[in-house]
Amino acid sequence: MSSSETKIEDTQGKFLHAVKNGQELTTAEWQQCRVMLTNKRIVIVSDGKITIPLSDINQMGERYDINQQAASETRYTTLHVGNEVLLVTTPDHEVFETNFYRAFLDGAVIYVKHPAVVGGVIQGIDWQRGRLKVTKDDVKMVLEDGQKFVIERDDIGEFETDERTVAGEERNILEVEHTDEDGRSVQTYLSGREHHISVLKQVLEEGAEQNRADLELDPIERRVVMALYSGVSPFAISEFVGIDVEKAENIYDELIELDVIEVVRERREVSLTAQGRKVAGEAMGEQ
Repeated sequence: MSSSETKIEDTQGKFLHAVKNGQELTTAEWQQCRVMLTNKRIVIVSDGKITIPLSDINQMGERYDINQQAASETRYTTLHVGNEVLLVTTPDHEVFETNFYRAFLDGAVIYVKHPAVVGGVIQGIDWQRGRLKVTKDDVKMVLEDGQKFVIERDDIGEFETDERTVAGEERNILEVEHTDEDGRSVQTYLSGREHHISVLKQVLEEGAEQNRADLELDPIERRVVMALYSGVSPFAISEFVGIDVEKAENIYDELIELDVIEVVRERREVSLTAQGRKVAGEAMGEQ
């Protein structure tokens, strides 16, 4: 191991060789192994040793249930390496996946548009380079203009992919909706090298899937959600949508229950007591 190589994880696990030399192995079985992960490579040690430089991984894909053996495993990581596909799992697979994301993405430079959209309004900004850092909970970005921002994985709403011209090339684009530090709904566009974007897609898609739900909202509830998305103050919603304050409060309670909105700050509704009215009357009499 060179001085620039750092060990990130060394654990027991198992792997399944789903595709070898371009041929699907439909009778493949899980094999016990040792899994070593560094910032440069992943090494799988069983009867033999498989060493995969991270730079050789073309894609970190979705499930590859080639047979019942693969399908029986709840969670595994799918690695596409040239014309090979390997499935890897470990006892604490969530930790392994986060470590893998870190190994693959930490320090990677990609193209970023942030914010590309604010409250549904497209912003006229250019692509610039940004450097990634991944944690269990979020993706951090530092842009070349000095701007810093965070995408929290449990705060991802809409997540889509597209193809556009970036830096003179047709590239895959990740379009991520989240909130910024001011609580505004924004979209960030991300692009770059295919192997970086495929792994980053996996990171962000997991967050979006956790937050995705088929919600049945009535028309007024949808209008409230869209108004909040557009930047209308929660305190002005009743007037904006055309409902009374009590109705708005009831809708908020329902949306909180559905995890569509969250309470940021409680506003107290107050009225003067007799003592308060006396103080106010005295103050007005002095004017």
